[in-house]
Amino acid sequence: MLDQGLKSQLKTYLENLRHPVSVIASLDDSVGSAEMKALLADVASVSDKVVVSLDGDDARRPSFSIGLPGQTARLRFAGLPMGHEFTSLVLGLLQVGGHPPRVEAEVLDQIAALDGDFLFETYFSQSCQNCPDVVQALNLISVINPRIRHVAIDGALFQSEIEARKVMAVPTVLLNGQPFGQGRMTIDQILAKLDTGAVARNAAAINQKAPYDVLVVGGGPAGAAAAIYAARKGIRTGVASERFGGQLLDTMAVENFISVPHTEGPKLVSGLEQHVRDYDVDVMDLQRAARLIPAVGPSGLTEIVLESGASLKAKTVILTTGARWRQMGAPGEETYRNRGVAYCPHCDGPLYKGKRVAVIGGGNSGVEAAIDLAGIVSQVTLIEFDSVLRADAVLQRKLHSLSNATVLTSALTTEVLGDGDKVTGLTWKDRTDDSLHQIDLEGIFVQIGLIPNTEWLKGALELSPRGEIEVDSHGRTSLPGVFAAGDATTTPFKQIVIAMGEGAKASLSAFDHLIRLAPEEDKVAEAA
Repeated sequence: MLDQGLKSQLKTYLENLRHPVSVIASLDDSVGSAEMKALLADVASVSDKVVVSLDGDDARRPSFSIGLPGQTARLRFAGLPMGHEFTSLVLGLLQVGGHPPRVEAEVLDQIAALDGDFLFETYFSQSCQNCPDVVQALNLISVINPRIRHVAIDGALFQSEIEARKVMAVPTVLLNGQPFGQGRMTIDQILAKLDTGAVARNAAAINQKAPYDVLVVGGGPAGAAAAIYAARKGIRTGVASERFGGQLLDTMAVENFISVPHTEGPKLVSGLEQHVRDYDVDVMDLQRAARLIPAVGPSGLTEIVLESGASLKAKTVILTTGARWRQMGAPGEETYRNRGVAYCPHCDGPLYKGKRVAVIGGGNSGVEAAIDLAGIVSQVTLIEFDSVLRADAVLQRKLHSLSNATVLTSALTTEVLGDGDKVTGLTWKDRTDDSLHQIDLEGIFVQIGLIPNTEWLKGALELSPRGEIEVDSHGRTSLPGVFAAGDATTTPFKQIVIAMGEGAKASLSAFDHLIRLAPEEDKVAEAA
């Protein structure tokens, strides 16, 4: 099941096990069970501390639990934890086996203090880059707190269960049989939902923080670069972000980041976050900005009010709030969001195996999505508003060569259709003659670009007609002491490498601003 290279790596990791681990498999005569049996045999072969038993009696087959010998296991995988989930398997073995997790002590204390009997069930796909964060977080929670159990379920393997529970996107998490969350969630986000007093405690702590020299609002590539450049100057630096990594967390393949031929968004984010935390940077996660209050006077402080009610103050602010997927705006889109309307073909594509889907958008993202989906679904229809596709020629040629792909141009999606539970089709208008048409399908993947996360800044500083923050060549905004960088700005070409460069530039500009403020502050101090 595992090649020799992967087995060698696994052997090295499992040398960190501090005590024996019991793995109990529940199998049947299916192909999936045969593959699971082979996988577990490989795992046991590289560590004498992993004891595998094949006499499990769990109703989900194939599945296996990971626990301590003689104790009831609280962690289970239903399906093969391969692809992106292989790391989840390794971490699960290590954590059950006593290897300390790389999590702050206060987070572990918060987990241990959770009061309740919880059964979490997470539906994942092996191609989903966001699923491991959720699976690993819930696995760790189940290892730490004896009243919590977690089952990670491969949706592609348990299709009947997916349909019965109307799961249309991954990761989808159920708590005690009821919907708990969809999409990527960090352990902090999960704990914030379980521990209702956490938000108030965090807000109170934030209100006590002293002003920063540089406060970065946003934790994407631009924000990470800005924070690193500021911290390297030896000045007090903070980062407030809703989710560190931003949209890069939803990016499957990164193949144009100079000097790195290929990587994945979450992996790159992990490196960015580690780099930022290597410096003396105060990183505040799960903090969404709600309002900017400009500084009064040249040496005044700019205030950022957060949705939690807390506020942060700084001598300079760098806005790197990024962008999000643009929605169609068609009736029914919001109603069936995550119930057939999806935005990540890599994550949710396996749930639509053998079904009919549409992709909205004819740029590179849309055409790449259609090509990827064509290998999974029975039929994919690409719908483009313009009269021609805008994707690279090589991608267009590949798409047109696929027998189960159809391309519609000059087409406007007018409504998403559904039966109350899930998508059943869509209607579209032919822009050449205004005729209306209907397509019966089960899934719609929207790939029509980005919209800047700047609504909260309206009226506070200058925005372009598209809502982007107006910046000059130095990253300066219309407000003194406030800078901006990345996809939220008017800087052309929304690319990771450009965002990082602009973040560094904005940080250097902020430092230059602080240097020029210093003489004025000295004069004020002398006069006093």
